[in-house]
Amino acid sequence: MKKILFVSSEVYPLIKTGGLADVCSSLPKALTELGQDIRIIIPNYPSLKTVGDVHFLCSLRIDNHPINILETRIPDSPVVAWLVDCPELFNTTGNPYLDEQGLPWANNAERFALFCRVAVEVAMDKVNRNWKPDIVHCNDWQSGLVPALLSMEANRPKTVFTIHNMAYQGLFPVQSVYTLNLPGQLWNPNGLEFFGMLSFIKGGIAYADRITTVSPTYALEIQSPAFGYGLEGLLAHRSNNLVGIINGIDTHEWNPETDPHIHQRYSVDSLSEKLHNKTELQRRVNLPVNDSVPLLGLISRLVEQKGIDMIIECLPEMMTLPMQLVLLGNGDKVYEQRLQNIARLYPDKIVIIIDYNESLAHLIEAGSDVFLMPSRFEPCGLNQMYSQRYGTIPIVRKTGGLADTVVDTLPESLANHSATGIVFKEAHAGALLEAIKRTLLLYSNHAAWQQMQTNAMHKDFSWHRSAEQYLALYNSI
Repeated sequence: MKKILFVSSEVYPLIKTGGLADVCSSLPKALTELGQDIRIIIPNYPSLKTVGDVHFLCSLRIDNHPINILETRIPDSPVVAWLVDCPELFNTTGNPYLDEQGLPWANNAERFALFCRVAVEVAMDKVNRNWKPDIVHCNDWQSGLVPALLSMEANRPKTVFTIHNMAYQGLFPVQSVYTLNLPGQLWNPNGLEFFGMLSFIKGGIAYADRITTVSPTYALEIQSPAFGYGLEGLLAHRSNNLVGIINGIDTHEWNPETDPHIHQRYSVDSLSEKLHNKTELQRRVNLPVNDSVPLLGLISRLVEQKGIDMIIECLPEMMTLPMQLVLLGNGDKVYEQRLQNIARLYPDKIVIIIDYNESLAHLIEAGSDVFLMPSRFEPCGLNQMYSQRYGTIPIVRKTGGLADTVVDTLPESLANHSATGIVFKEAHAGALLEAIKRTLLLYSNHAAWQQMQTNAMHKDFSWHRSAEQYLALYNSI
């Protein structure tokens, strides 16, 4: 049995801004089921949604900041969470990283440096809990200083650093090095320095014993200039210690046989029941009820990464095709406005809902025939896996985790029962439109379509498989 300290800035359902929170909840639970001894450490934001008992564990002082460590559990699991309570730095409402204007909190460097230093104190059991981890598993830039700081400790635990998205790096002005009291020996081009700035993510990449990212394809992509954001050379240099492990999904939360959010539950053996969800979705969003045209669903942040600009470019021609589209999401105000303008012109074909609604997201997954996910880059992606579990055929671009989890429908993949979606390569509207037209052709072939749905629903995207790969990685260090 391994003792593992998980270091993360967000954990579902305590607090969530994206997929990082899902992973840092599901993976520790899956590892606990495999018999490992897990603790999660996370900042105690005021917006944290704790359930049940939260009690005082111990206190310490770092740079004149008094800090309490509180203990609770991740709701509906036996996993222990330690909360770093420092109101001076973490008493910010709303988003853990951004203020009301959508700008990073001015003291983010100080906040997350302190969080990292507390994690190091806990990892070295300087808080006298009689619990010292074998592995410290850090996630994204907010915990990137942990492997760097631990590299200076004798008899330290081994470190793993997971990159969930290279686009977010935790870059700060050089003055931060002095105000944060970081050890001078870490400040060099092989350490935390990145073109004259302090890079939190580089601390993880340069100093961790192993680096992981959330899909095998993304592990290769980040070693190239297009996806490496200036760190591709370091990642290539460390490629022997870099591995891609695909995220799992929460198969209890996303299960068409038990989903409380959908209109009619169904399974791979009762696929015809899926149609009731399509009818309900069309009714709920005021689209004409029509079971003969494919209904395309899209749930996304409306940002360039997700290929929203390509979709907007395709929409005029898409509106001439026999299909309907329902989109749920929010993000870039320019994209929101352009989508709403097009929707007003075609009220019988397209519905845009600028919002995020968990219940409606489940109904879109269950009620759509096709799921659109044309991302320009996608470290892992979850919706393409949810879609397959619900027998909803994903259209994806061949990048990152999308390339690793969706099998393109071609004569040979149909014949060997591996086809689960439509995959296109180029990141431009013409390639996406061609993929949509290919999907409509396949949709009109009932036998082929049902075969794709069946293949997709039989795939195993559970966290159990991913957790076993992480456990093998821990054992290899």
